[in-house]
Amino acid sequence: MKSRKLLTLCCAAAMSACSSAAFAADVVIGVPNWPSVQATAHVLKVAMENKLGIEVELKNGSNKAVFDAMDAGSIHVHPEAWLPNLDHLKRQYVDGKKSIKMTGNAATGEQGMCVTKGTAERTGITDIKQLREPEMAKKFDTDGDGKGEVWIGAPGWGSTPIEQIRARSYGYDKTLDLKIMEEAAALETVNNAVKEKKDIVFFCYTPHYMFAANELVLLKEPAHDPNQWVIVPPSPTPGWLEKSSAAVAWDTATLHVSYATALEQAQPKAAAMLSKVKLDTETLTKMTFALEVEKQEPAAFAAKWVEENKATVDSWFQ
Repeated sequence: MKSRKLLTLCCAAAMSACSSAAFAADVVIGVPNWPSVQATAHVLKVAMENKLGIEVELKNGSNKAVFDAMDAGSIHVHPEAWLPNLDHLKRQYVDGKKSIKMTGNAATGEQGMCVTKGTAERTGITDIKQLREPEMAKKFDTDGDGKGEVWIGAPGWGSTPIEQIRARSYGYDKTLDLKIMEEAAALETVNNAVKEKKDIVFFCYTPHYMFAANELVLLKEPAHDPNQWVIVPPSPTPGWLEKSSAAVAWDTATLHVSYATALEQAQPKAAAMLSKVKLDTETLTKMTFALEVEKQEPAAFAAKWVEENKATVDSWFQ
């Protein structure tokens, strides 16, 4: 009886494995947690399915999780890898192991610390260094504990640990509580602050709808200097924060479609298409506005966008 039961279980397991393999998607796209990458992921899915007749799956994950999975083969695409935010992952997988390729057709972005226009007018803040002044920092106290707060990014973003480094380098880590939370919750706080005419400071970046939705002021800081931009990747390096320094502005960001090198053999047409994808900053900003402000459903938006931008999409497959 035990042997018969064991045989039955083995057969069931084998059938399950075969079934999973049979229904595995041809291409799996990783989707981190910010608006423009979500829009791009859905557009790439629709474009590949329509033009190549393959099955494409979207799978949520942090930047590191997506890169690790591309190296392992369970995810094939990262739609929007930001540099210098993910320099450490590029060094590991693109330059080192060469298991991932980054395309050269990059959109550009800006990153920094913003306040609302009302905040700037009420507080007089113009420069990021003013955040280390206790009296200025208190103006951003939202929970009544006498110490201000600043949102520095979401969990899993490449920029978030760098913003921790920048806060320590400028010194406002001692005057402000550094908040790490999902972007949707943080931007809801920004919108409420605007409505209630309260002061707020937060991490901001383009391409993003936030600049179209609200009047924002980017705080001034020293120009980017690569010699003063020393970023040690977090974990597993002990003391990474103390060994890092970045008391200057971000360099201009570049946003790259990236894919597993193995895709060139498994799905050569998909890999060739991905190498030609190019979406500029203005286009990405409009996409984020459609999803986050207009609340368009991502799959429906992507289908409509692909239909209305045939010339652009066709150029990816030539």
